[in-house]
Amino acid sequence: MVSVKHDPNERDAGVVDEIVGYVTSTPPRSFFLFAGAGSGKTRTLVAVLRKITGIGTVDAQEEPGLTANDAAVRFARELRARAQTILVITYTKNAALVVTGRLGSNDLTQVTTIHSFCWDLIAGFDEDIREALLAMNANALQKANDAAARRKKGPTDKDKEKIGELEAKAAALAATPQFTYSPDRKRHGDGALNHSQVLALASWLLKQKPTLRRILRDQHPVILIDESQDTMKSILDSLLEVVAEAPSRLMLGLLGDHRQRIYLDGHADLPSLVPEAWATPRLEMNHRSQRRIVDLINEIWDSDLEGRTQSRKAVHQYPREEKSEGLVRIFIGNASASAEDKLHREALCEAAMKIQTGFADWEPGSLGHKVLALEHSLVARRGDFLEAFEALSLLDPDSVHPDANGDISGPTAVQMLLREMMDLADCIKDGGVPSDFAVTEVLHRYGRLQQLPEDVESRMKLLKAYQQAVEDFVMACVKPAVTVREVLAPVLQVGLFEPDKRLVAAFNDMNPPPPAPKPRQPETLENRFARGWHGLFESPWIQLRRFKTYLSGKSHLATHQVVKGLEFDHVMVVMDDEDAAGNHFAYDRLFGAPLGDSDVKNVAEGKETSIDRTLRLLYVTCSRARESLALVLWAKDSAQALAYAQKSKWFKPGEVQAIPE
Repeated sequence: MVSVKHDPNERDAGVVDEIVGYVTSTPPRSFFLFAGAGSGKTRTLVAVLRKITGIGTVDAQEEPGLTANDAAVRFARELRARAQTILVITYTKNAALVVTGRLGSNDLTQVTTIHSFCWDLIAGFDEDIREALLAMNANALQKANDAAARRKKGPTDKDKEKIGELEAKAAALAATPQFTYSPDRKRHGDGALNHSQVLALASWLLKQKPTLRRILRDQHPVILIDESQDTMKSILDSLLEVVAEAPSRLMLGLLGDHRQRIYLDGHADLPSLVPEAWATPRLEMNHRSQRRIVDLINEIWDSDLEGRTQSRKAVHQYPREEKSEGLVRIFIGNASASAEDKLHREALCEAAMKIQTGFADWEPGSLGHKVLALEHSLVARRGDFLEAFEALSLLDPDSVHPDANGDISGPTAVQMLLREMMDLADCIKDGGVPSDFAVTEVLHRYGRLQQLPEDVESRMKLLKAYQQAVEDFVMACVKPAVTVREVLAPVLQVGLFEPDKRLVAAFNDMNPPPPAPKPRQPETLENRFARGWHGLFESPWIQLRRFKTYLSGKSHLATHQVVKGLEFDHVMVVMDDEDAAGNHFAYDRLFGAPLGDSDVKNVAEGKETSIDRTLRLLYVTCSRARESLALVLWAKDSAQALAYAQKSKWFKPGEVQAIPE
């Protein structure tokens, strides 16, 4: 290992060889790699894979001293002789693409997402899948019957309905000959499985079927799991059992950082789950952030806060020697301010950061910095596309929240609006004039010129109608405050693109929308859809454009959760518990606000609290920043929060400021 005294930036230089030793030793040794934010976890993973497979070349500057040793060469030969591969499981498709992109061609390594891994493992075992589903359904049915039996007045109508549904489901499962699944899109119909079902099935079958465990070990003697802190508990538990059953035949490597667990599916305290015999290598460097930001995230995790139940055990991080600066500010204001006032004053915070850092990237609205809000609706309000967002959420709430994979593309019924019509709008040049070449290319792309009538007269008539529709569309687009309905009308009138039937039916429905239900009151799907369609058609067209930008990840706005794994030069974290209207996170309580009743109860029982969840989320958001970081807290008692922050070890003198008026 390189001496830290000689090169502090090489503090982690020996970790790759350390892990290679665990993999290639006889017997192999499973491990958990502590890898904090910006520590080069993916770089380390790729370097290990290159060494133990002996495939690919390594840039000397990027991976100094990375040469194959005899044990690794023998290990690679044995893998090939046995037709085995090393399995790398990632949390998202994007993460898998990053690993394969850096690794290059490597026939001894298989990189996959957790959902793809689970389906590859069980696909085709239809009898076993049916058995597992029936067992899970029987368990749910038993619980429903037990709950109904405990009622003094006998089963309720709701109990009877639930029991009947579960009994009907059992009959349907018994008659299903085949089961299907796709990790990339939803499937429908008999036998179609969803994402959570596939994870649950793989876990159940690994525990119940020795043959499946043997197949897994025979195919993959080494399994490496990235972002293991967010891996579903049942899957991780099953794999741990498979390793414990035959530790000499399967080696498991977990890579992650429990401080960055933001999904509740993962284990609350993964480090405590790691068996004592396992190795625990660690990456101590933070290659991403300037020193001031690294110091802050260390202090955040070391905090002894009231209401905290999670362990402070973690790897202290060190910045690179050349990263000696960085700027942190926290702005605190009163949560009772109106939504409009908050937006205005957050822009003043951005302007203050521009002055204090000297970076023009902090210009309000600039793509040079990332603004992180707690919920998608808060992002929509700050991005000025709230009306369109709320309307689309009524049509399909699962399709409007960007995810880490970038797979979300909006409701299926409005795809023509978000694809064809957006592409057509991009053909409009400055001055409101369309590019004929670009328009023709868009029409070709969506097959509108390939299906023209063969009759010359009919053909010319349709082309002329298309041309008029494009001109009317352009004229509508350039009008200030034009609505989606106005922009859509000329497109539908001549069939410029092929629309979804639901879109056409809703557009032609001139009935007024039903009123919104009162809080906590149910609403029929028909009414919800009617309100969604009406709201969408009356939304400003520019809002739909902004929503599409947000959905694609190209906006300067994002939620706290979606950016895990990403990094930006400058970050502003907006902490607003009032507007978020949720109970999972409570930033106010990190700054002296009293605990809620549920937190007090959970502390007494040693369970996770909102303090634990919020602290992890704050660690994640702060560690996204490379150069400068602004925290904006809207507190119920801003004076108390200001005083608390000024006394906190988190911030230095001058870093705590009131939100500008």
